[in-house]
Amino acid sequence: MHPIFSIATDAEFEQACLSAFYRQAQACEPYRRYLSCLGVRAEDVRCAAQIPFLPIEFFKTERVVCGDAAAQATFTSSGTTGAETSRHYVADVQLYEASFLRGFERFYGAPQQYCILALLPGYAERQGSSLVYMVERLVRQSGHPLGGFFLRSYDALAARLALLHRQQQPTLLIGVSFALLDLAEQRHFRLPRLTVMETGGMKGRRRELPREALHRILCSSFGVEAVHSEYGMTELLSQAYSSGGGRFVAPPWMRVALRDLHNPFAKAAPSASGGINVIDLANQNSCAFIETQDLGRVNADGTFEVLGRMERAMPRGCNMLI
Repeated sequence: MHPIFSIATDAEFEQACLSAFYRQAQACEPYRRYLSCLGVRAEDVRCAAQIPFLPIEFFKTERVVCGDAAAQATFTSSGTTGAETSRHYVADVQLYEASFLRGFERFYGAPQQYCILALLPGYAERQGSSLVYMVERLVRQSGHPLGGFFLRSYDALAARLALLHRQQQPTLLIGVSFALLDLAEQRHFRLPRLTVMETGGMKGRRRELPREALHRILCSSFGVEAVHSEYGMTELLSQAYSSGGGRFVAPPWMRVALRDLHNPFAKAAPSASGGINVIDLANQNSCAFIETQDLGRVNADGTFEVLGRMERAMPRGCNMLI
């Protein structure tokens, strides 16, 4: 077991952050050059709050990896938000698998408790999706004979959901937002034992909806009290989950902080919204400190909300290297 999975206190998280930073500041060449552009010397960083976050755009233009380790897997983004896609070169696939499995078990228990169904068109139809990789292995861990992927086979999926309901089988349906909406418009269910988990994103297929409106539609169509959500991305090897209301909880080896919208090197004011920065200690072999383009809010109880994408974020990190 990697030491990050035994983190239980703030002090242990702090020490793990510093350990990852000192190593990545030397071994991850794009991060090392970015720190140099900022005038930051690793030896001057004494606490996690001083660690700079790498703009996520670097994953589109650079090989963000520590040393010369060969990639066991290469995950790519969908490319719907721009011409270039992000690439995450994963040197230790077992660490990724341990992260998503332990994260899932922490919030939902063992996959064997569920029949897991996936509705991920667009993701499942291309190569290199980290989300598909994760869900495939969760389906396999579940071991339920009726589990699996459905592309646009809405009739077959509806029949499968009805059968599992009659069998009183706890079921998890993981779907991309636009496909869940497509299904919700064609069918109405009453499935109280079903857990519906949306992974976000209309991917240009439908008009964007506020999360609250999306969840109202899905709750009404599936007959469930709440819609769950997953927060993850190509550039991260860990996921946060929401059991309803759009409030996400991260596992102990992952944390979210907010940066000021006008000064990306400063923290957002307390109770204010800001740009989401993520520390993901499962990113041991790339960069654990990622400045995303998402807008969010952190609540007093430590949960966080994703409010949308930032307005036309500038790729300032790449510009600095140029």
